[in-house]
Amino acid sequence: MKLDDIEAFVAVVRCQSLNQAAESLDLTQPAVTRRLQNFEEALGVLLLDRNTKPLKPTPMGLVVYEQCRAIVRELDVLRELVAGDAPLAGVLRIGVAQTVADVALLDALRELKLAHPDLQARVSIGWGAQLLQKLEGGALDAAVTLLPANRNFPEGLQAESLGSLKLAVIASKGSMKRRPHTLAECEAYGWVLNPDGCGFRAGLQHALASQGLTLKLNLETFGTELQLGLVAEGVGLGLVPLPLLQASPHAAQLDVIALSDFKPEIAVWMVRSRTLGKLESALAVLSASIEQRFKAARIARAA
Repeated sequence: MKLDDIEAFVAVVRCQSLNQAAESLDLTQPAVTRRLQNFEEALGVLLLDRNTKPLKPTPMGLVVYEQCRAIVRELDVLRELVAGDAPLAGVLRIGVAQTVADVALLDALRELKLAHPDLQARVSIGWGAQLLQKLEGGALDAAVTLLPANRNFPEGLQAESLGSLKLAVIASKGSMKRRPHTLAECEAYGWVLNPDGCGFRAGLQHALASQGLTLKLNLETFGTELQLGLVAEGVGLGLVPLPLLQASPHAAQLDVIALSDFKPEIAVWMVRSRTLGKLESALAVLSASIEQRFKAARIARAA
């Protein structure tokens, strides 16, 4: 059993493609195929279901993959230790929730580049649940997500809270003769929200369900600015982060609606693998920058 064979197997499962795995390892496809065959022969089990597209591990292959992924990560840490004081280089794969990207990502990437000029940040934007799945699957090194403050994370991941983000229920300015004061009273107006998978929408649905209410969705759309514009046009109520509302050109056309039974707030989390080695210093730079940016937004809101 060779370490090269283990790394090839991990790459194939992660990429779900022989071609992409070969490219990531800087090998030919036949070379990756030979390594897979050698690994299966050494273990005496079939690890991949070759009748599926994309490629998927067999039930035993999935168990073996989890163990091999830990081995590969430990090898990476060992290589970094041997490198000693060499400048941090390579690729940091980080997932970022869209709202975090809008508020803090540009400054964070700028500071990361100043601290570690030889390190390339490869950023994926997505919903929190999707980013955590990629992180658990080994496709990401870390993720900055928006999730409830009491969220529990898998044992193999380490999570750090970087602050909180207040959300605002909004309506078209002056459009209501009588403002709603409860979630039940909002039902008549309906909502303009991000698609399913958004943490804001999930929080609203949870609050509605706890009162036996259902979500009346007028329109779903990607992007905060488009959502704000549609709410300003009277399409329905919206739920958006206060910092983005205050910075939006649509702000003057919108009213913030205070509800007695719904005061939404969500936590900003940096979630990472527990075995990142020297990449921890890069994540520390990102975490500090994002935390400071959200802190500044809270101070500006209170002023």
